[in-house]
Amino acid sequence: MVSIKDIAGACGVSTATVSKALNNRDDVNPATKERVQEVAKQLGYLPNAMARALKTKKTYNIGVLMVDKAQSGLKHHYFASILDSFKVVMERNGYDLTFISNQIGEQMYSYYEHCMYRNIDGVLAACVDFNTPEMQLLLESKLPVVSIDYISDNGYAVVSDNGDGVCRAVEYALAKGHTEIAYIYGEDAQVTEIRKQAFRKTLATHHCEIRNQFVRQGKYLNSELAYQLTQELLTNCEHRPTCILYPDDICAVAGIAAITDNHLETGKDISVIGYDGNPVLQMLRPKLTTIWQDTETMGLKAAELMMKLLRKEQIPQAEKIIYCESILLAGETVAQL
Repeated sequence: MVSIKDIAGACGVSTATVSKALNNRDDVNPATKERVQEVAKQLGYLPNAMARALKTKKTYNIGVLMVDKAQSGLKHHYFASILDSFKVVMERNGYDLTFISNQIGEQMYSYYEHCMYRNIDGVLAACVDFNTPEMQLLLESKLPVVSIDYISDNGYAVVSDNGDGVCRAVEYALAKGHTEIAYIYGEDAQVTEIRKQAFRKTLATHHCEIRNQFVRQGKYLNSELAYQLTQELLTNCEHRPTCILYPDDICAVAGIAAITDNHLETGKDISVIGYDGNPVLQMLRPKLTTIWQDTETMGLKAAELMMKLLRKEQIPQAEKIIYCESILLAGETVAQL
């Protein structure tokens, strides 16, 4: 394996000069720096991560938590897209990503213990049950943690404006003349509670009756349950809703299937609004009306926040929580009454 000493001997300079040149330091003659970097490339030099870690006390390794109960994190376009843009920025700054869980081989560990085992410098908590004791332990530790869609006391987070997103969806349906609006929401989570409150508040603001039978708990990305609940709304309710809001686009597509199976037409007999703005599902016809979330910006903002934490920068209280806008994409699944 080629070492710094080998490069120093080939260039006729000290190992200290080689180290500075390879780290692109400004206190090295530009010509010397260029020569050292060229020789290092020719010799096939690769920096030793373990040696760098011993010297800098950093491993340049960021942990990623995507371990929700449904194991849907990487399958979920929303979280996968956030992770993709986060990854680009972190790699540009020299960091690798490692997925963290509560298991290493056959041994069970807490998230914090796994981070210590891997010498993680920071953690992106993108898809996880934040209410568990081990997650709270990680949030309260000294490790830099940036969470996605979860706000904690003194924590750092990037969140989609879920309340505003649901408000936009309900107000769009109301503007189209719908007052009998149903909502199938996801499992218990901070995001879910924010969305439910926004749903009820928006209807109340517009003096619309909130029928308890129209508000049903489903699960995120669970198409079978979304289909079943849609069937119930269409057949078991005293008053059938004219519009149904879903927790995500996958569930909305399942709802459309249930509507079709009841010999009804989506966008005419029953209206549908999804959530996430999945670009693949936007190709379906009728085109799905949905709430688009700016996942690329969320990933970029999460990376910027993480870099500030890793550099130990002072972050003002107002900048600890970053909100990203949600936008309604008008499709063809909401009828004008």
